[in-house]
Amino acid sequence: MNSTVKNSTVSNLKDYYIVCPLSASFGLLSVMISMMIMIIVRCSKRRLHTVRHLLMCNTCIASAIYCIVQTINYIFLIFIPWETSNVLCRWRGYFGYMSISAAAYSYLIQAVSRLFFSKFSTKYPWLLTFKTHYYLILIHWSIVFIIPLPSVITKDIYFRPGLLCWVPLKSTIHVGYTVFAYYLVPIFFIMVIYIDIYRRIKKANKRAEMVLNTTNDKRDLEVFRNIVILLAIYITGGIPTVIFIIFAMHLFYLVGIVTITLSIFIEKICTIALDRELRLVVSNKIFKKNLVVAIENTITRTKYPATSRRP
Repeated sequence: MNSTVKNSTVSNLKDYYIVCPLSASFGLLSVMISMMIMIIVRCSKRRLHTVRHLLMCNTCIASAIYCIVQTINYIFLIFIPWETSNVLCRWRGYFGYMSISAAAYSYLIQAVSRLFFSKFSTKYPWLLTFKTHYYLILIHWSIVFIIPLPSVITKDIYFRPGLLCWVPLKSTIHVGYTVFAYYLVPIFFIMVIYIDIYRRIKKANKRAEMVLNTTNDKRDLEVFRNIVILLAIYITGGIPTVIFIIFAMHLFYLVGIVTITLSIFIEKICTIALDRELRLVVSNKIFKKNLVVAIENTITRTKYPATSRRP
């Protein structure tokens, strides 16, 4: 019996030898890009000092935490297999689920912020202040720390040799809770907010309101569209995991380990590409640096021309 369990554990670990390092690599790249975005926003003088970019940085923090937490879980799985405590396993599962929900709910508060700007800016201008958005961020992190509490309150998560500390499929109610609370709830409310903003803008266009308001509405719709695109990229990475939960196909479980961090990496690149102000700042820094190097090389060649060779 012990020999069978040992062989099964070794077989499970072999499955992780490729997917975990690959997932950790995408995670490391995602952390680097997230840090770059936050540094650029912080160091820019006024152009990126907006509540929208504040919430963007909050999403970067959530994404970085997810990648770091998952990498730590991989280290425990592959390099520290002798740590068999059920309590510590539950806490690893808690932080894993917390980091998953943190990214999804960070997009929800971005959507709520867009709702403030598009619908309540005139009547409740205090909703647009940095103070209000700091409270939004505080509420966001309070929610994501509370939601995964069943991971440590219950005993559904326990140490299983050769497996990550997740809720096993046999705990049907808890598995359903994870899908509902960590994914479906934020997606549902984001879609409701998107539909509300879109319908209001369509009605405003039909009523032929002022050109300035129409322009602001289009800007709000563009920003909100970007939020939905980034969220869709993030959620797409979790599709293999959902397939695994429904059909219990181990291959999709392994694929899901990689696709989530891969989707975060793609989402961070798209964050720069879709945000006009951030994209301009990044491109200016890159091309300005290249331009300075080119000018220095030109000056050097002018001062010290190459000596001509005699035939």
